[in-house]
Amino acid sequence: MDADYFLTVANQTMWVLALVTAPIVIPALLAGLLTGMIQAATSINEATLSFVPKLLVVAVSIMVFGGMILGLLSDFTLGIFERIPDLVR
Repeated sequence: MDADYFLTVANQTMWVLALVTAPIVIPALLAGLLTGMIQAATSINEATLSFVPKLLVVAVSIMVFGGMILGLLSDFTLGIFERIPDLVR
């Protein structure tokens, strides 16, 4: 077993993690920023006003990018499982 193999797997894992979370986190961040700016401009400090738009944006993001995320995760998992016989030798 080579240490480079495990470092490569760890590196790929971090990239997959970034690619999986970015399509959900970035729109939620932008929705929160926009909602916060609107709340600051209008002096409306209601907790549900900031939560509901982010919830809707996350739901739409999951509907739009969910297939891509599941495909990416399944491809990565299959790749890891295919490498198991090389580790046993």
